[in-house]
Amino acid sequence: MGMISRKLRSVEGGGLMFWCPGCDGGHMVRVGEGSGPRWGYNGNPDAPTFTPSVLVRGVDRLTDEEREQVMAGKHVDPRQIVCHSFVTDGRIQFLADCTHDLAGHTVDLPDWEA
Repeated sequence: MGMISRKLRSVEGGGLMFWCPGCDGGHMVRVGEGSGPRWGYNGNPDAPTFTPSVLVRGVDRLTDEEREQVMAGKHVDPRQIVCHSFVTDGRIQFLADCTHDLAGHTVDLPDWEA
C-alpha cells in the first residue's frame, strides 16, 4: 500500500483507500479503467470526491464472550454492519443506514496515521 497523500493510500489494481472514522478502519474504492465496479474520482488526493456513494457491508468482530460461546460449540449470529457514505471534497457524509455512531453526521476525512 502506497501513500499518495495524508488522506489516501494507493492499492494495487487501481484501488484507493481512505480512513473511515465511523468504522475505525480503511475503505477501498477502485478508480480508473479495469474490471469490477469503479468509482469516479476528482483526482484531488488532499480533498477527494468519489462517486457514487460508498457502501460497505460486513459483520462485526466477535466479542470475547461470543468467541467463548463459539468455542463451546454454541451458535452465534454475528452483528451485521453497514457503512454508507458520500465522500465529497475531503468530507464524509455518513448516511442514516450506517450502523455506527457517525450515522447522519458529516466529518472531515481524517489523515492516515503515520
